[in-house]
Amino acid sequence: MPRRRLRLGRAGPRLPHGWADAVLQAALWLLADLLYEGVRGIVAGQSAVAFANGRSVIWLERATGTFWEPHVQSWILGHAELVGAIDWVYLNAQFSVNLCFLAILYFWRNEIFYFVRNMYFVAMGLALVVHLTYPVAPPRLFPEYGFVDTVARYAHLDQDSGAISLFVNPYAAVPSMHVCFALLVGGTTICLTRRLWLRVIGGLYPVLVLFAVVTTGNHFIFDAAAGAAVALVAFLAADRVMARVRPQAWAWSQPSAGVLQAPATAPDPA
Repeated sequence: MPRRRLRLGRAGPRLPHGWADAVLQAALWLLADLLYEGVRGIVAGQSAVAFANGRSVIWLERATGTFWEPHVQSWILGHAELVGAIDWVYLNAQFSVNLCFLAILYFWRNEIFYFVRNMYFVAMGLALVVHLTYPVAPPRLFPEYGFVDTVARYAHLDQDSGAISLFVNPYAAVPSMHVCFALLVGGTTICLTRRLWLRVIGGLYPVLVLFAVVTTGNHFIFDAAAGAAVALVAFLAADRVMARVRPQAWAWSQPSAGVLQAPATAPDPA
């Protein structure tokens, strides 16, 4: 099986399209992060609206018989070690898994990277619009309904104060981007590989993330459903719209064999 290796030399690592493209991709992600930070600052003063919208979500779930979160939490709270593991998943998966996954695609499946990157950017753009127009407080801020902030109680981390609050939008419950990104990672993994064990991991990863965001009190089930809808729209936009704009660079390129196998030639970056 041919493999693409990063060779170190006088010029440094051999990147798929050189340093210019690598710097461009990093700059695009930095810009996306700055936009997220900007939204966090805007919605910080909309606590009354966010709490009212959160109660509306609770009402909707009660009306549809899907208000299961307190019952799931009450079960997991009796298993301290499991709570610790789930807290770790919630705190680390969103950043570390997505960063590693995108880095692997960039270096070893570069012709797929731009399609997946576009899905991420569309999803983030949709989320920003919803966060601005419909801020929602997460379940952990509603202890009167039986919710527990497991991250604060067991991991002893307050997401709403100190340095951590600089990276957390307290009213961005809808849609759940944890679930959205987990579906993008899992779905892409299933499509890229023929190995059963990797496909199983790809299928189970979104389920694990869904369990984590609900049991830690950070998202409603409604939020997760909204995140799944955003993931679907992001895929359709990347596939039906953006891939047709630049098919040579942005279209999905299905591997012919193997896992994360580099093709003989790669499309021009964008």
